[in-house]
Amino acid sequence: MASALATARDSVNDSSSAGSPILQARGLGMRFNAPEGPISLFENLDFSIDAGDSLAILGTSGSGKSTLLGLLAGLDLPTAGSVVMDSHDLNRLDEDARAQLRAGRVGFVFQSFHLLPGLTALENVMLPAELAGDSRAREHAASALDQVGLTPRLGHYPAQLSGGEQQRVALARAFITAPRILFADEPTGNLDHTTGEQIIDLLFDLNRDHGTTLILVTHDQAVAARCARVTYLREGRLMADSQ
Repeated sequence: MASALATARDSVNDSSSAGSPILQARGLGMRFNAPEGPISLFENLDFSIDAGDSLAILGTSGSGKSTLLGLLAGLDLPTAGSVVMDSHDLNRLDEDARAQLRAGRVGFVFQSFHLLPGLTALENVMLPAELAGDSRAREHAASALDQVGLTPRLGHYPAQLSGGEQQRVALARAFITAPRILFADEPTGNLDHTTGEQIIDLLFDLNRDHGTTLILVTHDQAVAARCARVTYLREGRLMADSQ
């Protein structure tokens, strides 16, 4: 029987045909209640991204970029509009169903690495594969860590790794199930310039090799320029989307 990783990779290839939207936002809005009254972070956002494409979302601090990313990933629900992921309307799914949909379809790379301190690098990367039922999770995790140059660090705990090494572990973990969509939220924000460039190179190398759709939140114009499309979140609107 094919492994879960191989099956996931086949799914990515099958769903990556040109002109096939894998994610759509329709009239997306988000409001919060604050002591001074309701705050509209953004409203009426519409866009779509095709399978295998790459999109950078730029914006100032506090513009709502990370909130938007969470809505697109189904981590939260909008107060208006909807998100359709891989033909599934996230508004119609409860929290458990959204989590099930994300499993094997979605990978995350965050500014804060979110590694479990009590697990080794290998065990951190194995975790999502094990949750997906991959009987060869250890083998696939070791292979993923080899792809990001961390074979000598398999048995090291996060506290024993540099910031760049921790982010490479996070990248390997994000790709262990070969997700259809990768969300990256300021993935180099806690890294020095040289290490950050190495991580971005790895991110795009892995994106290209796996054909995974990439949605990247950043404030770095140079990083954004490496994506096929760039859009700006300004005053609650998506603007200047270039292709």
